[in-house]
Amino acid sequence: MLEMLGLDTAAEAVYRTMLTDPHLGVAQLCAHLALPEGQVREALDQLANLTLLRQSLDNPGGLRAISPEIALEVVLRRQEEDVARRQQELATQKAAAARAVAEYAHLRPDTLAEVSQRLVGLDAIQSRLEVLAKELTGECLSVMPGGAQSGASLQASQPLDEDAMGRGVHLLTLYQDSVRNDTATFAYAQWMTERGAEVRTAPVLPPRLLIFDRQVAVVPIDPANTRLGALCTREPAVIATLVAMFEQAWETAVPLGTDAGRDTRTGLDTTEKQLLRLLSTGLTDETVAKRLGVSLRTVRRQMAALMERLNASSRFEAGLKAAQHGWL
Repeated sequence: MLEMLGLDTAAEAVYRTMLTDPHLGVAQLCAHLALPEGQVREALDQLANLTLLRQSLDNPGGLRAISPEIALEVVLRRQEEDVARRQQELATQKAAAARAVAEYAHLRPDTLAEVSQRLVGLDAIQSRLEVLAKELTGECLSVMPGGAQSGASLQASQPLDEDAMGRGVHLLTLYQDSVRNDTATFAYAQWMTERGAEVRTAPVLPPRLLIFDRQVAVVPIDPANTRLGALCTREPAVIATLVAMFEQAWETAVPLGTDAGRDTRTGLDTTEKQLLRLLSTGLTDETVAKRLGVSLRTVRRQMAALMERLNASSRFEAGLKAAQHGWL
């Protein structure tokens, strides 16, 4: 019980002694406990501040220790008063914050009420995403192209995703197949699925995209350089188009927990198929690597392996033979 009173060692020793022998003065307490006078007086001050000592009726000017039961009741009542005071302070702070937000909305309606808004800079994007994540109530649709995600991106996303999933929000996220080869991104995707989110992968994805409750979307101003900023829009026609694009990509993607698999007829996996299709359109290796979210070295290595399987000496010949075999 005494631990709940929050006494230090010296104060507890003085308190116990005064309970058993209430007539001891400062000098007697020092001698009995082998403590210096200054430490005893500090202990008495602590006990008095906690109202564990009261004026003695038998010895005017002296002090008496109250019983532990009464002492505990006094301390608990004081703690209850402190909690009530803190709750009142918190309510006051919340009201002040609400007024500040309302004032900000009044002064800067363009930042909160516009149908579409340009977010310039990573800080502006992250700030808006934090607000939108807090407002989520139903679902969030995400397209995360580019293969492996940066550590900074994953770190910034985790608290938002964790809070949303904790509130029962349904997260649907599309990654590229190449994330299966990146330890950090794959671990993050698994972490999401373990908490109820749905994650799928595909070899090629639409540009980066976030849709909140099918009412607000955030897309990069320039998909080739997301650092330039993003567009946050509530335009219903734009939202409907983006949702349809997401759903089409989602239907053809593969759930994270299953193998992307190979076509039993051709022996090609989905990434190899897309590699052939993209190269057959005349795209450069660099562009194909970006589309697939893999390195340039990976594209060239996979293409060399496909040419060997096709027994082709050039990309052109490989394209012809792939078409003849029905691979395209």
